[in-house]
Amino acid sequence: MAIRENTEELYRIQAEIAAKSLIRDDQNLKELKSIAGADQAFFYDSKAEERIISAVVLLDYPSMQFVDHAYSVMPVDFPYIPGLLSFREAPAILNAFRTLDTKPDLLILDGGGINHPRFAGLATHVGVTLDIPTIGVTKSLLCGTGELPTEEGEACIIKYHDREVGYYLKSKKASKPIIVAPGHKVSVDTSLKLIKDCIRTHKLPEPIRIAHLCANTIKKDCLNLV
Repeated sequence: MAIRENTEELYRIQAEIAAKSLIRDDQNLKELKSIAGADQAFFYDSKAEERIISAVVLLDYPSMQFVDHAYSVMPVDFPYIPGLLSFREAPAILNAFRTLDTKPDLLILDGGGINHPRFAGLATHVGVTLDIPTIGVTKSLLCGTGELPTEEGEACIIKYHDREVGYYLKSKKASKPIIVAPGHKVSVDTSLKLIKDCIRTHKLPEPIRIAHLCANTIKKDCLNLV
């Protein structure tokens, strides 16, 4: 498919995903016992072809103790186009997630949720596809507006087209705020609460931080084989 000539079709797919997303709390969240985190890394193989690594780590909740992990390494077959990153990154995440021996009650992704121009960021795309609760966490704002929090632990709502789509969260005193948004089967306010629960000594919530470390370790191993 000539991607740039078919963006309208991709927008249509995102509209369908957005229509299926449920921004309310899933019943399973009341007995939350495990949370997974997903993050990606990229590298070029010996044939100078770009590949994506998706690492998914499974943690106990609320202790944040590591339980298990899975990963996937795939060719990159979609260009970097802002607003369409789910088509580039979701396939590897789905592959990795499906190889986990134990499925989590919640998945947190390094990516947007409903705070997206078409309300269908990576966390929403993956959540709807897998039919599981998801939350997206990013370091930069893709769309919407909101005041920036200044005190550690403070959060400020983000709105887009008069809709509440997430929060700015000042997770650590010396760090810039992160952006927290529901993806699927989680409310806006519960997304914030759960991410706060997952913050320990670092800026990012533990599921994403550990997934990031895992993805980079796998990347080093892959580069040693190139």
